[in-house]
Amino acid sequence: MKEILFELDTSLPASLQAQLREKVVNAIMSRALAPGERLPSSRALSKHLKVARNTVTLAYQALADDGYLTPKPRSGYVVNEDAPVNPLGFTQSTKPTQEKIEWAHRIRTPSRGMKVVDKPLNWREYEYPFVYGQADFNLFSHSEWRDCARQALGARDFGALAGDFGLNDDPMLVNYIASHSLPQRGIYKVPEHVLVTLGAQNALFLVAELMIGPNTVVGLEDPCYPDFRNIIKTRTEKIEFFDVDEHGLVLDEEKLALCDVVFVTPSHQSPTTVTMPVERRKELLRLAEKYDFVIIEDDYEFEMNFLGSPSPALKSMDEKARVVYIGSFSKSLFPGLRLGYLAGPDALIDEARKLRHLMFRHPPGHSQRTAAYFMALGHYGAQMRKLKRSYSERRNVMSAALEKHGLVDSSAAKFGGTSFWITGPETMNSDHLATVLSEKSVLIDRGSSFFGRTDAPSNCFRIAYSSIDSSRIEAGIALIAETIAELS
Repeated sequence: MKEILFELDTSLPASLQAQLREKVVNAIMSRALAPGERLPSSRALSKHLKVARNTVTLAYQALADDGYLTPKPRSGYVVNEDAPVNPLGFTQSTKPTQEKIEWAHRIRTPSRGMKVVDKPLNWREYEYPFVYGQADFNLFSHSEWRDCARQALGARDFGALAGDFGLNDDPMLVNYIASHSLPQRGIYKVPEHVLVTLGAQNALFLVAELMIGPNTVVGLEDPCYPDFRNIIKTRTEKIEFFDVDEHGLVLDEEKLALCDVVFVTPSHQSPTTVTMPVERRKELLRLAEKYDFVIIEDDYEFEMNFLGSPSPALKSMDEKARVVYIGSFSKSLFPGLRLGYLAGPDALIDEARKLRHLMFRHPPGHSQRTAAYFMALGHYGAQMRKLKRSYSERRNVMSAALEKHGLVDSSAAKFGGTSFWITGPETMNSDHLATVLSEKSVLIDRGSSFFGRTDAPSNCFRIAYSSIDSSRIEAGIALIAETIAELS
């Protein structure tokens, strides 16, 4: 047996036993190890790998239990004759290489020109990761989540979550959303009006697919959430951009009169973090009735409220069923969970449910039931209290550091959140700044990604405190200020 197949890496998060099992399975699947071939003895392999013999023994035993290996008396372990293998093996094609076809003209909605927020996968390796939307796992109740996941896999629940939900969702999660999450925002809806989605972005995609066509005029905040703008641009070029001031979307009546759909983040505008006052929300609803347009409300970061009392959701004031409400658990739990929800009129939810069914049927049952237990057992409430305390502390530290180093906070958040929107010198280019800072182990969100208009300012950027400890904030802010001064 080739020793290279059993080279292990102690720097990887997986245990040595798990790595060894993976290596052997890959070798068997690819026919590098043939059925009936003998494996090295546990003593010889442990000596070669410089690991405990018990590590090798346990790995071999587990592989035997799974049917990959067979123990032979006085011969150790051999590859099971019935082990699953790649039927193609290592055979290489002898067919001559043909010229590849051109694909660009075959793609109906190319993504060229789309601006997105870049989030490096290795952001934790940076010393000052002011990246938005990433979780600090030191603040997450991992043991409680693990217990809920185990409970969801128990005999009582497994039959339900392992099946095909079809057009439906986990009733336990939907009931929690309808009886707890929405009422906290002043929204009282029966479960049939709620659809679970793969995060808020999936909800936005479903709504856009159902409501927006080539002739639909869409009103967007500028700056706004880039991915939603990109979703809209694949469906229509008729976009009206609205300025954002210290009270959120500016109600330009002349532009609103042209719109069929208006997208808004009233609770915590993305990315400036400003909050729309109740009076402006009421006026927006009045104009929606007057000009017959529909409002898509993304209740962005509502849970991250720790500076003051939140305003009721726009949907809670909606008496004409003109508002479609979108929520998410990405910021309050963790972004990799990909769970959100959509609440709106029966007709829309019914069509969104059918469309979701065609795309991916439903979010994974285990994720839904684990989240439902996490909420029902009180862990979610405890998690939110922990996050608010920590984020409040980090916000105070970052606010003081920004003031100390002369950086202008343009966000004016009224209730908290997890980020600041910074305006630099007029001659500054945030794209260039982000590139230079990344070389100094500092990550920021460049502002250009959020603007849709070509004449938008280039001197804005976002810095978040959800992914960085308080002890490193001040030094990171100092480095940003120093770099801005150098570039200026």
